[in-house]
Amino acid sequence: MHQSVFFAVETGGTKIVWRIEDAAGVVLDEGRFATGRPEAAVEALVAAAGNRTVAGLGVASFGPLVVDPASKDRGLMLATPKPGWTGFNLSKTLAERLQAPFVVDTDVNAAAVAEARLGAGRGARAVAYVTVGTGIGGGLCVDGRTLKGALHPEIGHMFVRRAEGDVQPSACPFHPDCAEGLAAGPAVQARLAGRRLEEADEVRAVTADYLGQLVAGLVFAWSPDRIVMGGGVMSTPGLIAEVEAAARRRINGYGAAVVMGEGGYLVVAEREHAGLDGAMLMARDGVN
Repeated sequence: MHQSVFFAVETGGTKIVWRIEDAAGVVLDEGRFATGRPEAAVEALVAAAGNRTVAGLGVASFGPLVVDPASKDRGLMLATPKPGWTGFNLSKTLAERLQAPFVVDTDVNAAAVAEARLGAGRGARAVAYVTVGTGIGGGLCVDGRTLKGALHPEIGHMFVRRAEGDVQPSACPFHPDCAEGLAAGPAVQARLAGRRLEEADEVRAVTADYLGQLVAGLVFAWSPDRIVMGGGVMSTPGLIAEVEAAARRRINGYGAAVVMGEGGYLVVAEREHAGLDGAMLMARDGVN
């Protein structure tokens, strides 16, 4: 009899990571490979599963993609610059090859689930997760379920008000004044011109301001009990406190500020592989 396992997959712009666990939660195998073309990814993941019987497949994916559980196109990748991925449904294709039930969500929604249950969001009912790295993304987990509507949140493309005198070109090809274009990794690196973020006060200030504006928008729109922030940019020592201070200045004591409490409302992510952890939780729960 083949061993029954749970299979978690997280797809990213440059790499795909995966993990296989048994029913008791013991990690049996894990790995990573370059994202490449989706057909090659399917073959690599099928090979990773081997002869095991997959009881549940959880996929945490980059977007944009269809995440509506009721849609016949659930898991379908929409327009993306990644070669070969537009119109491909990795989750459905892989599930059919493995003959397994599948759950699919965005990588940031999956990370929100993991941080809410296992990480920095423990004890909070509504947890927002924000990653600031190569891009900016975010998800919301409320009572264990993630926010999904006609599509899924794309908070990185929320517009922010430019700081006075800031003429840095946006790194986003779609929007001249969105948070991702002005405060994600590529934009920050362009401002730094080879310096380190912790050594460039003026760059830290403008980055914190734009991320603070984004956080203020989430506080007003979602009123989460806690906001967990991850990603390479947020690993800069002290930056999260500056972002929280900028958000409080923008909110200026109004309405939803009550959810922020006295301090520590923004916290650094605890899970090193939150998206993959979330994918495993989804695989086990079987809930989309």
